[in-house]
Formats: sequence, structure tokens, C-alpha cells
Amino acid sequence: MADGSAALSVKTACPYCGVGCGVSAVVARDGREGRAVSVAGDPAHPANLGRLCSKGTALGATVSLEGRLLEPTIGGRVVTWTEATALVAKRFSDTIARHGPDSVAFYVSGQLLTEDYYVANKLMKGFIGSGNIDTNSRLCMASAVAAHKQAFGADLVPGCYEDLDLADLVVFSGHNAAWTHPVLFRRMEAARARGQKHVVIDPRRTDTAEGADLHLALAPQTDVRLWNGLLADLIRRHAIDRGYLARHVSGFDSVEAALAELDQSPAAVAADCGIAFKDLLAFYDLFAANPRTVSLFSMGANQSAQGVAKGLSILNVHLATGRIGKPGACPFSITGQPNAMGGRETGGMANTLAGHMDFEPADRDRVARFWGAPGTTRKPGLKAVDMFEAVHDGRIKAIWIMATNPAVSMPDAGRVREALARCPFVVVSDCIAETDTSAFAHVKLPALAWGEKDGTVTNSERRISRQRALFAAPGQARADWKIISDVAVAMGHDGFGWTSPASVFREWVRLTAYENDERVLDLSGLSRLDPDGYAGLDPVQWPVKADGQGTARLFADGQFQTPDRRARMIPTRPVGPAEAVSDAYPLSLNTGRIRDQWHTMTRTGLAADLCRHAPEPFVEMHPADAQAAGVKDGALARVMTVRGEAVVMAKVTDRQRPGDLFMPMHWTDSFAPSGRSNGLIAPHTDPTSGQPEFKHTPARVRPYRETWRGFFLSRLVQDAPSVQNLIWRRLPHEACQQHEFAGRGDASEREAVRRTLSKAQVGALLSYEDAGSGSRREAWVQDGALTAVLFMTTQDGLPPRDWLVELFAAPALGVDARSALLLGRPAGPQPDRGALICACLKVGAKAIEAAIAAGAASPEAVGQQTGAGTNCGSCRPEIARMISASSKAIRESADVA
Repeated sequence: MADGSAALSVKTACPYCGVGCGVSAVVARDGREGRAVSVAGDPAHPANLGRLCSKGTALGATVSLEGRLLEPTIGGRVVTWTEATALVAKRFSDTIARHGPDSVAFYVSGQLLTEDYYVANKLMKGFIGSGNIDTNSRLCMASAVAAHKQAFGADLVPGCYEDLDLADLVVFSGHNAAWTHPVLFRRMEAARARGQKHVVIDPRRTDTAEGADLHLALAPQTDVRLWNGLLADLIRRHAIDRGYLARHVSGFDSVEAALAELDQSPAAVAADCGIAFKDLLAFYDLFAANPRTVSLFSMGANQSAQGVAKGLSILNVHLATGRIGKPGACPFSITGQPNAMGGRETGGMANTLAGHMDFEPADRDRVARFWGAPGTTRKPGLKAVDMFEAVHDGRIKAIWIMATNPAVSMPDAGRVREALARCPFVVVSDCIAETDTSAFAHVKLPALAWGEKDGTVTNSERRISRQRALFAAPGQARADWKIISDVAVAMGHDGFGWTSPASVFREWVRLTAYENDERVLDLSGLSRLDPDGYAGLDPVQWPVKADGQGTARLFADGQFQTPDRRARMIPTRPVGPAEAVSDAYPLSLNTGRIRDQWHTMTRTGLAADLCRHAPEPFVEMHPADAQAAGVKDGALARVMTVRGEAVVMAKVTDRQRPGDLFMPMHWTDSFAPSGRSNGLIAPHTDPTSGQPEFKHTPARVRPYRETWRGFFLSRLVQDAPSVQNLIWRRLPHEACQQHEFAGRGDASEREAVRRTLSKAQVGALLSYEDAGSGSRREAWVQDGALTAVLFMTTQDGLPPRDWLVELFAAPALGVDARSALLLGRPAGPQPDRGALICACLKVGAKAIEAAIAAGAASPEAVGQQTGAGTNCGSCRPEIARMISASSKAIRESADVA
């Protein structure tokens, strides 16, 4: 720490994906309520070694108090914590007394710290006596959890990040690491320089697939067929490890018998998976030739009605070849949230108890003894989709939602909204005042945000890291563990009297060690941590030994957490999609994430630069499908399923497989109410894991055929006007908010929108209208500064927005600028950055194109000239594509000449 009045340096952890990057934060005292912070990667943290992605790099732009929930409210009325806590405790207690413990539920989040998760789980399962606590991690990796438990005896991730450095082959199964885990992808890029090979299994040609040695663009829901075919081929080649199987694995014979039920010839597998025969053989050859293989699998595999079978088929291959527990060799489930692992450990999922214990009588009684809670539930609770269905039909009458936004993120999200609207009592604890979910809350409880939280998280390689506070709690906001504890005490329960997160953590550590003769999850080496030791805890991988040292790899000795210490191979059989395409809905809709956004944008949406790379919701579709549907690239399109409709921009690209669509899941009512994807998604789930099928919903696409467009720039966020069928989206900038809209109505519709937007404006009005062309331009100026701009037209003549956005940063408008506003074009030449490519360093496409034209022939060379791609590297594949496109254009020009 420097001079206390100048700056405070803190080492903490990033709140985004499961990589678990260390962050070095410097808090400046500059008069802005102490909320200014600069961030950099922590070079001493073993997860990221100093790197951060674009989202982590932009954390400093997200710590303001803009939009924060800072006081408890009941029915929109600000109240004291005493009143809010008493009401929540009373309503939950009364509901339980009248309808039983299963009439209430908690829905929690991988954004919670381990301490928060532990307290919530203890209250619901131990003292309320219901299993009805589930997490949004159910949507991300529940299928991997179930596969781990069946194969290894417990939810155990065997590998570590060092294996990604050491592997000779990395297989990405449903994992666009270049975008979703870019810091890890950069590590693997370095390994490629020494010859590491990459195979990508994904129906989309993602940025990860673009630069891979082999891309298998398989048909939807054929992953099990592919991996089973690989195992059959390895058996034919005598490439399995029969010695390892004999010593450490059970079930091989039954798996081999199941394989024999289908034609496993490469020709049959290739045909069923929709991939080229030669590409399938190349995959088989690569896998057979490289004992040091890591198979990364993520949401592309997990988010499926067959997600557990997909995971097991991957684990089967690694067990059969003995590629597990060895340097550079393992199956590796990569999580999507910063503390999904911590939630799995503490029992945050409805079908587990804390400490990797389940509901067998011995486990349940052990947890009950430790907690002193004889009423601990004896059965699992409802998983996420079933939980909200129970809210919908009235079985659950009170629900507490913590740090998540299920009204956007759940499948069939419209039905989730109906459920919340019907629920007699909804509590939301969050750091954000207004979300799509909190709109249904009877009680809102202000929680801490990143930068204020103090506790621990566990990343994808089982590494526990400290998340430390940079700022004091703002307003009346409190830690989640404290909020839950106070409600528990108000309900009359003992055992919730912790005074700090360190005391919660110590209890959690003791539970992992309690009567533990066989469980791998054991933190007993941390049991002697005093408050200072907790405050200074260095990153460590569990299990933690008595000397405090962590464990990098599991199963190095071939011993698993099963009764006989042998792993289990489980037969898997390919099945068709839960809902088939049809003539009415002939396309398969796949949803997922994009490079610079996170979940439902409540944090990343505060960082303007993160909204530039993909500024609006979109649907990707193959040119043949677009032509058949009459959809044009860059035009608005209607995406429809039996559950709803969204209107988004069409991106026509051959990177999308014919017959498939892709939509991102991030947009909300606040950013693009017509662009929400998950209201379209069928609520089909894996029968074992309960994880929803986000990767295949039958859909169709049609042109939107708008009759007019417009945009509105203002200093404040503007809600969408109440005009039927108006398509509306918002894009934040540093000095203003950009609102884009389109409609299919006539002049009266345009006038209704204009009146709504004009109503709240003050200052002098500059106005121009050309009724013949359907064009209108209006601007409001107050004290010489621009406060709002409205452009509308029935033609294609809307001007670029960047020059108008820059006018909001000017202290006063000159005469030329005022004239330009009425003319609808800048007064003189304006610099054009083009689309933002590198969000970390704010490098646009034009600068990269200029570097390529000047001779930069590689991403490294572009980076040297522009800086693009030199931080997190997630834009490097796009830069490589731009280089390739330029080279192709030059060759074609030469051929013509």
C-alpha cells in the first residue's frame, strides 16, 4: 500500500469465468467517492500469470455506483434492514408452517462466494429441511458433475492448467476457448508454437475452430456417436491401455458390448455425424498418436438433453487409454463462472449435500451431526427447470433469488416470468437495482458487488483464491452470507452467528475434514488458518494436505472415490434430439456466449468498450438458409420457435453449419427487449443432470421487413416507448446512451415514438423534417451542450453514429456542429475507427487494416504496429481472418490482372 490518501493496492480474483484469474487492483483516491480503480493481471497468480481478458481488463469501468441497489425495499418502499429481514423470515417461516419445507426455495448463483454458498446451503438443507436450493450453475456444468460422479465416485476434476501446457493434443469439445476462456487459450497458443495440435468439435466455425489443425463441424446431438466411434476405433487399433483397465477401471466389457450394438465403422460414424470421412480419420489418427491428450469440454457438450452421456463418452475414452492423472493427459471440464466449483463443493446444487456428500443415510446423518441440525433434509430438491415449474404451478410459494437473473437466463424464459408473477412471495438479493428478475420482487435486498466482496472462490482446476474488498460497502449493502445469516437467526435457528467470512470459511473447512476417511475434497490443511492467515491466503488447489500444500492432479495413483477405488466406465448410447426439426421449424437454434459480454450484462453492460465488438443481438445463419428464408445480411430478422419470437440482426456467414442457427444469450429488457434468446428455448433437460438443452431448439427465420428506422442519443438511459412491435436496443457510450429502433408502421407510429422521446427533453430544439423522404432530425441543446439527438427515416440514409457520439463529450457545440446536426452529416472528414476489434486496447478495424496493408502478415506483426491482440489475445483469431481475407483479395486481384 502506498500513501493511504493516494492509492491502495489489493490482490483479488476476477469475477467472470472459471479460469479464476488473479487481479492486481490499485484503488485511487481521486474524489469520485473512492470508486476509481485500475486493474491488471496478477503475474504471481498461477491461473493467469499476469494475463487478463477484455472483460477482466475493463473491470475498472464497472465499479461505479450507477444503477446499484443500495437500500432494502419492500414493494418499492425503502425500509430498514431490520424490517426487511423480519419480513423475509416471517413469510418464509409462515409458508413452511402452512405448506411444509418444500414450499420454499432458494435459487442461487456461481457469482456467490464459497462462504455465501455454504451459509445458504446450510440454512435451506440443514435448518429449513428442504433440498430446494439450486444454482444457475445447473445451466452450465451440471452434466459434467453427474458424469464425474458416475465415473469417479465424486465430482472431481482430475487435471490442472499445467496439463494444457504439456499436452501434445488438445481436443475442444463444445468449447470456444478463444472467446470464453481466452487467457487459457493464450497458454495453448504458446504450446502450439512447440507443436501442440488442436482439434475442435463444434457445429460452428468459431474463432477457436478457425485456427485449429482440424475442425469437426458435427451435426447437432451427435457428440456421443463421435466419441463412441473414437473408442471403437482405438479398440480396433489395440490403442487402449489394458493394463490400466485391469488395475484401475471397471465396466469396460459392458461399454464394449454397447458399442457393438451399432456399426462403428468410420464411414458409418462420419455419415451419422455429418462430417467428412477424411476428417474423422484424421481425428482418430491424432488421438491414437498422442498419449498426452487433454479433452476440454464445456457448455457446448454440457447444455444438452444428452449432456451426461456426452461427458461419460469423453471420460470413457480417457479411462480406456489411461490418459488421466498424468502430466498433459486428462479429460477436463471447464466451468463458465468464477465460483461454480465452490457451489458444487458446498452443496449449492439441489441433488448434493455439502462437502461432496450425497443423500445416502450415512452422508446425510454425518452432515446433520456436524451442523447440529437433526431436521436436515433426507432427499434432493428440485433442479432449476423443475423449481421454476413448481413456482409456476404453485407448489413453491416463496422463492429467494440471489445474484442471478433467471428471467433472462433460464430456458423458456417467458414461462419463468409467468411463474415469478404468480409467486406469492419473491425475494431478490442483488447488487443491481433493476433487472428483469427484480421487477417481480416483493422484497429487494442490497448485496455487495465485486470490489466490495471478501471471501473465496474455486476455479476450474480446483484452485481456491481470495476475492478481496477494494471498497467499503456502499449504502446499506451487505455480504450475501450476512444477509442469509440474519434471516436464519430471525427464523429462530442457531448456528448462524458468524462474525466474518473467515469464520464461515473455517467452519466449511472443518466440514470437509469431518469423519473424512475417503472423500477427496479435504481442506483440513487449512483448518488452522487464523484471521491473518485467511486474509493472506495464497491460491491453493484442493485437496490441501496437512502441511498446507495443494494437489495439482488427481488420480495419479489410479485410485478413485468409489467403494473399490476403481473408476467406472458407463455405456452410452446416441439418441436423437429431444425435439426434432420439422417443416414448420426446419432449423436448429443454438445459443451461447460472445467474446466481450458476460451473462445478462448487468456488469459488462456498464463498460462501454465491451459493447462495441458485438453491439446488438444477432442470429448467425448459413447463406443457403438465409437465401431460402429471404433474409439479407445486416437486416433485421424474426427468429421464431413454438415458444416465442425475437427480432435481431442477421449475420449471414458460412461459419455457420447449414441448417443451424446461433444466437447469443446476453441481452435483456434493459438493452434489447426484442433480442432476448432464451424465451425461444425449449425447457428440455438431461434426465440425470437436469441441465437444459440450450444447443438445439427447432426454429425458423423470416425477414422483419421494417418500414422505417431511427436512433436516439441521450445522456440518460431511455426506456423503449410503448409502441406495439417497436424493435429497440441500447448501446452505452462514455458520454451518452445510443438507442436504435425500427418499426413496421406508418407515419403515425413514427410520430408516437417521436412524441415519447421528446417529452422529457429540455433546452433549445434544432429540428429538420423532410416529409417526402420520411426523414426527421432533431437535437436538443442546453447551456451550449448537446443533450439529445433523434434521427428517423423511411429510407436507408441514417448517418454513422460515432461523430454524433463524440459531440456529447464536447463542452459546447460550435456553429458547424449545429449545422451538421440538421444536415445529418459531419462538417468535415471524421476519423473512422471501424468496428472495434481489440476491446482491451480499443483498436478498431481500420487501424488493423492499415497495418495489414503496410505489410503486417501475422497477428504478432499487427500487434507490434497497433497493440491489438497483445493483451488477452481473444481478438487474435479475428485479426488472422482479416489477414487471410486481405491475402485472398490480393491473390484474386492478381489473377484477374
